[in-house]
Amino acid sequence: MITSKKDIRALTKVQLRDFFESKGDKAFRGNQVYEWLWSKGAHSFSSMTNLSKDTREMLEENFVINHIKVDQMQRSNDGTIKNAVRLHDDLIVESVLIPTETRTTACVSSQVGCSLDCKFCATSRLKRMRNLNPDEIYDQVVAIDNESRLYFDRPLSNIVFMGMGEPLMNYNNVLKAIDKITSSEGLGMSPKRITVSTSGVPKMIRKMADDEVKFKLAVSLHSAIDEVRTSIMPFNENFPLSELREALEYWYSKTKSRITYEYVVWKGINDSKRDVDALVKFCRFAPSKVNLIEYNPIDEGEFQQASDQAIQLYVSTLEQSGITVTVRRSRGKDIDAACGQLANKS
Repeated sequence: MITSKKDIRALTKVQLRDFFESKGDKAFRGNQVYEWLWSKGAHSFSSMTNLSKDTREMLEENFVINHIKVDQMQRSNDGTIKNAVRLHDDLIVESVLIPTETRTTACVSSQVGCSLDCKFCATSRLKRMRNLNPDEIYDQVVAIDNESRLYFDRPLSNIVFMGMGEPLMNYNNVLKAIDKITSSEGLGMSPKRITVSTSGVPKMIRKMADDEVKFKLAVSLHSAIDEVRTSIMPFNENFPLSELREALEYWYSKTKSRITYEYVVWKGINDSKRDVDALVKFCRFAPSKVNLIEYNPIDEGEFQQASDQAIQLYVSTLEQSGITVTVRRSRGKDIDAACGQLANKS
């Protein structure tokens, strides 16, 4: 339900303290409410039990908590969990919990739909309806952390911004969410356990470097040849590989942080020796590693998983060139929770 009341989580701690002072109350009440909102993940004012009834009613009169709701949870045969998350305005995004023997990873969304137009991704077929607010991103992480503790008996260990949307097209809100996630007053997670994955927006990669962010960077590359990349990721025409490379060189010069390239190999599109050699050349300008990702079909269309021989050509050539490479098998395919499949089918 949409209301005209302000979402209280849009206020800083200082603003909360000022609000209570303006009502003739003590400023430290703002600290108490802030702790309930972020450390304790309160969904309602009535649950803030160390506040008086009058204080809780006053908050109810002035504010709302636009908390997400997990509308539907699906569990895969491999243990992966997909959440259909309902937002306060009834829009839906999806987030995923990916478990392994040693870790649980949250794959979170940053936009409703997507700003970009990658042809192989189901999310890109949804128009971008809006950016997610910092608290909506934070809530996805809290929900997955709770599921990790409930189903796997351990807290969430890693976060990847690889769900719906292009994180760098919602830059300010993503950074505010990460600040809350890593804050001792929030979830207290290390930024080194967070990876932001972008399709490659050079100006924003430079801004990240200038802002001295501490999280990791991954780039959905998929081809190091401009005409091939533009054919599958049309926005590449506006952000060509030469500009992306310069931005990534700048990123490494400022952060000294290794770049991860996410890379899907498709039959007849980027499975030739020329494609492999171009990737090796692109990887050489800054320390990097390559994740070769299994393709997850979104229809019966033009994109088909490349042969094992093509994957092996990539692996052997990259390894011989001294570039770290891993082949990542997809999780949650049976519930459309794998890479590129998030599309709100629920």
